[in-house]
Amino acid sequence: MLQTLSIRDVVLIERLDLHFAAGLTALTGETGAGKSILLDSLGLALGARADSGLIRAGAAQAVVAASFAVPDSHAALALLAEQGLDSGSEILVRRIVGRDGRSRALVNDQPVSVGFLKTLAALLIEVQGQHEQVGLADPANHMALLDSFGVAQAAREDVAAAHKEWRGAAIKLAEAEKRIEETAREEEFLRHAANELGTLSPVAGEEEQLAAERLRLQAGERRAEAIAAAIAELRPRDRRQAGPAAALRAAARALARITVPAGHVNPAAPAMAAVERAEVALAEAEDFMERMAAAEEDDPRALEAVEERLFALRAVARKHGVQVADLADFHAGLRARLAALESGVADIAALTKEVARLRAAYVEKAAALSDLRENAARRLEKAIAAELPPLKLERARFVVERAMLPESGWGPKGADAIRFLIATNPGEPPGALDKIASGGELSRLMLAMKVVLTAGGGVETLIFDEVDSGIGGATAAAVGERLARVAEGVQVLVVTHSPQVAARAAAQMRVAKHMAGERAVTGVDMLGEDARREEIARMLAGEVITDAARQAAESLLAR
Repeated sequence: MLQTLSIRDVVLIERLDLHFAAGLTALTGETGAGKSILLDSLGLALGARADSGLIRAGAAQAVVAASFAVPDSHAALALLAEQGLDSGSEILVRRIVGRDGRSRALVNDQPVSVGFLKTLAALLIEVQGQHEQVGLADPANHMALLDSFGVAQAAREDVAAAHKEWRGAAIKLAEAEKRIEETAREEEFLRHAANELGTLSPVAGEEEQLAAERLRLQAGERRAEAIAAAIAELRPRDRRQAGPAAALRAAARALARITVPAGHVNPAAPAMAAVERAEVALAEAEDFMERMAAAEEDDPRALEAVEERLFALRAVARKHGVQVADLADFHAGLRARLAALESGVADIAALTKEVARLRAAYVEKAAALSDLRENAARRLEKAIAAELPPLKLERARFVVERAMLPESGWGPKGADAIRFLIATNPGEPPGALDKIASGGELSRLMLAMKVVLTAGGGVETLIFDEVDSGIGGATAAAVGERLARVAEGVQVLVVTHSPQVAARAAAQMRVAKHMAGERAVTGVDMLGEDARREEIARMLAGEVITDAARQAAESLLAR
């Protein structure tokens, strides 16, 4: 509820600090005393448009602050938490307006946007008056108000759950259809790529193995070429060229022709022995190289085959923008997409059937909820109709309009559009509350609705302005009685000129204007018992307060 309202330098108010209690508080005072300034100041704190014209003459800025006490479960605390704003059991809103027309908004001394301030204010306070209608008059709130009046929570929860299941299945179906459509457009490419990779049959880790084998084969080929060259040097292909073996044999034959006398040592013997050893060594070298050549023998196309495979894998990988190591997984993905395309028709059929089933379930539950709302609407019309005659609205007709939304508008709250309408005169078609009724009529209609819809809405502070406009006597007494009844559940502030209404209040504040030097200043006094009797007597009698007026005031207060 609203605890305090602090105003600095707003129009005729220089400095004002007000404290409010629970229940019904009446704000009274002569016309022009400044009651509207209080409401304008509170509206400014709650996000109304800033106007430098509100700043008191001679002041640099206007400042208004309001504090609210809220329970731990209040929606305003959840909103503050969403924005990361510190909060406790008290919410302090502040608005500062400068001469240049610019304003600053703060919540618990933390800067916020004016838009956020308005959103927060809608959760804290509701104003019903000649110039502003929120809460009950807003069609966006009418369904929740009707539901809170007479529709079981379980039925609403069933519809919300059915809608969630239906929409979830519909989303899955749409996603499946989109995937099928995308895959179908790519089918030719997918089949070509899958066939190409199927022919190639890439294996994980194959690139590294092929690269290593290629290096091995290239090295072996170079070794084989070197061995062949060495053998060629020992065995010239041109028979006309003498190789080292033939040269050694020729040398041996030449040395063998050397003769010596008997008994003498052949001087060529060592040379002949050396040549013989050379022939043996040469033969061994040839044999060793032959074995080496045999060991290096590979399939002459092995290197070519390895390179063809390696280059083919790398070319396909580049074509599809993947690594060679990922080709096997890429191929598996292509096959999976083709398989999904082939099985997609069956999946779509199953999902379509499930969506239809869940839609039918939602329609059934929504229709049941619509019936409950229809019943609640008729009961609400009767309940409010009973409240209208005492409020001098006996010619008015309150209507709850329930219309079926098109399927595009169906949601977790059902398939209904709910509007509260009013016809103030017989024979007139009902229309929107704030378009048909006058300011006073609308305020009294809002009061009747508040009396009936005691459980509706989450705000804990209501302000009624001009609710007694154009009425008096028994009607004013009925208004006061109903305001007091509403104030049993929520805090109510009423700006009133009616003594019958003021007498019903638990507390009364008087707004008065007086001169401070050469300047008019608006002030507010909390009235005690005697002062309150005098104020109500003034409201009854006018400028000259008579004893009869005091007695009448006493009688009103006693009742």
